[in-house]
Amino acid sequence: MTNIREVVVASDPTNHGALVCSVGGSQFNVGGPDGVGHISSGPNPYDLLSASLAACTAMSIRFQARRQRLPLERLEVSVSFRHGAQGERDSFARTLVLEGELDAHQRALLLDAANLCPVGKILGIGAAINTRLDAPATGHSPSTQASYEDDLAQLPIPNITPD
Repeated sequence: MTNIREVVVASDPTNHGALVCSVGGSQFNVGGPDGVGHISSGPNPYDLLSASLAACTAMSIRFQARRQRLPLERLEVSVSFRHGAQGERDSFARTLVLEGELDAHQRALLLDAANLCPVGKILGIGAAINTRLDAPATGHSPSTQASYEDDLAQLPIPNITPD
């Protein structure tokens, strides 16, 4: 039976209404605009999506390496999120660094494991996930850089001023 964990995000009235996320025994700030001119510190929702994809990918690769007894000594997964151009899908750029005495076949097995990550399967429904193996991170056009603050500002929420 799966242990279901609830994630709770609540405002922190002692810190300008910043948001705090609680998961099990862990807590961390959620970053982003608070609606009154402050930017809270911490990862914003796009960062959290990217972190979820990176963590799940790393776990999937590690699991496969242990299952196959592959000589994976260290792995690193970096993920960045980008908005698609007009009419195109949003995308995640995922870079894998696999260290150890791995041959080409073993590296291909671990790349396949990365693409089987359950979080990636869910996110891949609405966004493209482009994976590079041992490639240095490359910059994307700043015009397609995802900005949570900009997206939030474009929401069709009526401007309501408190009494």
